[in-house]
Amino acid sequence: MSILIDQTTRVIVQGFTGDKASFHAKEMIAYGTNLVGGVTPGKGGQRHLDRPVFNTVKDAVETTGAEASLAFVPPAFAADALMEAADAGLRLVCVITDGIPAQDMMRVKRYLKRYARERRTTIVGPNCAGIISAGRAMLGIMPGHIYLPGNVGIVSRSGTLGYEAAAQMKALGIGVSTSVGIGGDPINGSSFLDHLARFEEDPETHAVVMIGEIGGPQEAEAAQWAKENMRKPVIGYVAGLTAPKGRRMGHAGAIISAVGDTAAEKSEIMRSYGLHVAPSAAELGTTVAQALALVA
Repeated sequence: MSILIDQTTRVIVQGFTGDKASFHAKEMIAYGTNLVGGVTPGKGGQRHLDRPVFNTVKDAVETTGAEASLAFVPPAFAADALMEAADAGLRLVCVITDGIPAQDMMRVKRYLKRYARERRTTIVGPNCAGIISAGRAMLGIMPGHIYLPGNVGIVSRSGTLGYEAAAQMKALGIGVSTSVGIGGDPINGSSFLDHLARFEEDPETHAVVMIGEIGGPQEAEAAQWAKENMRKPVIGYVAGLTAPKGRRMGHAGAIISAVGDTAAEKSEIMRSYGLHVAPSAAELGTTVAQALALVA
């Protein structure tokens, strides 16, 4: 099995007929994703990429039985699109959009709490690369060819470092079960801890790579949870070892604002909880190989 998506998952794209969405939808279809349609308000009844277009997510779900969506919606409208997806009963939404106001994401997270936990939509992102179950399905914008199917999970705040880990592992013959980009924004839909719990329950995942960034408490909280709850090895890395205090580093959430926010401090916290910490981004693959050798 894989976490979140596989080749049977019925997927739609919100913002389906846009240029960027069309490009990545074609890539997803070519990868084997079960893309059953899309949503663009005002274009319902048309066909795009030989799939039906709907005016609303509710119409798409009722007609196609969709379970998940990939959202390519401009920042100003993204919160409404996410709440619409939740109301339509989608179990998973991956939102690629960068620049969604933090206040809008807070509003979305409060909105989701009106639903019982077992019916609550899982949101991955925003400002993320998406999700890929290697060799099965892709819900995002990643280059599928670098992911060798295998037994190591990846969860990352940085999209490109998630790619780097997958590419280095592939070069060593180590494959990926599922890779999840949770996004670099300060308020995201799901956290490291949420996905570590899923990987721990997945029998096909034997180890997990957790790639963090400077700023925020997520990495420390996840490392503590992993020590207390996970039997599988966790390989950690934190980008931004040379970032000075107060400096923003690309992502809106990557800013050092408190003690424990720097890459060096987070790396030390990870070590203290028993994670295998990669010394540099260039050594992600070899660190994974060493961790797997210890449990072989």
